[in-house]
Amino acid sequence: MEFIELLLTAIGCLLIGGFSVWFTMRYLLKQRSESIIKEAEKEAEVIKKEKLFEVKEKGIQMKAEIEKQANSRYGKIQQAEAKIKQREMQLNQKNEDLNRKKQEAEAIRDNLDKQLELVDVKKQDLEHLHKDAVQRLEQIAGLSAEEAKEKLVESLKEEAKTEASSYINDIMDEARMTANKEAKSIVIKTIQRVATETAIENSVTVFHIESDEIKGRIIGREGRNIRALEAATGVEIIVDDTPEAIVLSAFDPVRREIARLALHQLVTDGRIHPARIEEVVAKVRKQIEEEIIETGKRTAIDLGVHGLHPELIRLIGKMKYRSSYGQNLLQHARETANLCAIMATELGLNPKKAKRAGLLHDIGKVPDDEPELPHAILGMKLAEKYKEKPDIANAIGAHHDEVEMQSLIAPLVQVCDAISGARPGARREIVEAYIKRLNDLEQLALSYPGVLKTYAIQAGRELRVIVGADKIDDSETEKLSGEIAKKIQDEMTYPGQVKITVIRETRSVSYAK
Repeated sequence: MEFIELLLTAIGCLLIGGFSVWFTMRYLLKQRSESIIKEAEKEAEVIKKEKLFEVKEKGIQMKAEIEKQANSRYGKIQQAEAKIKQREMQLNQKNEDLNRKKQEAEAIRDNLDKQLELVDVKKQDLEHLHKDAVQRLEQIAGLSAEEAKEKLVESLKEEAKTEASSYINDIMDEARMTANKEAKSIVIKTIQRVATETAIENSVTVFHIESDEIKGRIIGREGRNIRALEAATGVEIIVDDTPEAIVLSAFDPVRREIARLALHQLVTDGRIHPARIEEVVAKVRKQIEEEIIETGKRTAIDLGVHGLHPELIRLIGKMKYRSSYGQNLLQHARETANLCAIMATELGLNPKKAKRAGLLHDIGKVPDDEPELPHAILGMKLAEKYKEKPDIANAIGAHHDEVEMQSLIAPLVQVCDAISGARPGARREIVEAYIKRLNDLEQLALSYPGVLKTYAIQAGRELRVIVGADKIDDSETEKLSGEIAKKIQDEMTYPGQVKITVIRETRSVSYAK
């Protein structure tokens, strides 16, 4: 019991002590919180004062800046007002000047009106004086004014004709001394630089044999060999009494060449029969085709013309076996190409294009088929087909004036083609056509009044015209030569140029008896 009492007493003491401690701690915490709150209030007051101070400072700064900006804008406004006032003063001054000038102009206009009135009066007086003077002159001269005017006009016409003729002669002389000289110089230089040999070909080829015994072997039994050879080559083979010679006749030079080479191999080999003939002809035809392509390639490389279509190269090679008026077509094309390049360089044009057009200008003469088209038009279509440039195709088609020229290369190709074909020895001409051209020249000049005789000399390159001294004077001879030259240009076709010389002479004949 005592123990329990003691325990209870102890517990009671402990409980009383705990309550006292708890109350003490609560009191202390309350005082501490009150002191913290007071300190926080003090700090908040200090921060509030600082912030108020900062706000006041910023307000003062912003006020100062606003006042500064306002002062700046006010200054600009004052400057603008000053400029406007100055401009207004200037405008007022100009307005005053304009008013003053307007008044002066009105005064001048009034003065001019008065002077014009005086001029009209004086003009009327002068017209009266002019009429009086004309009447007096008509009375003195015995001619009316219209008659005198007509005589004056006639005299002025004659004088103008004489002066114009003299002026034209001077211009023509100067042109001959400058332009003609330069043109001749260019042409001569180009001809000298590209001089080539020209071989005249016909429609027959003579095949030489060692003895006439071979003729029988070529003919064969009942003519079977010669028939097989003609059928395989398309060439007519003429075996006649001509010693040691057989004639191969065909208008196609390629066929003639195939027949010649095949015949040469057959005669050399000695085996001549239809099967062998067909084999040899086929082999030779293949060789000729390869040689044509090789010739075309070599020609293009020699001339420096690149990028040609293979078919155009083959056509260029075929020109080796064609001729035009006896002039080898490939040599003519090479010569024309070189002439074009040289003249294009002299004239400041593109020499590569000119050379290309000159080389291809006659490809229309060697097509695989035979369409009924002029060779210039056909050549132009072939060039377009194989992707040549438009100016090159136009130069090919226009070198005989069959289409309109569209570039400077076209007339250049035309001129160089004429130079190559017209130079001495380049082409042969049919005798009948040659004689007809000479007669046409002479008859054309004889059709003019006052012409007594005409002579075509130097193979038609010069025409001499004899005129009557009593029918044409010296001043009209120059005019006559020009008219004849123009008519020849318009009505005739001829290679090169024709020189017209008009001769006027006076002869006096007496007889001593």
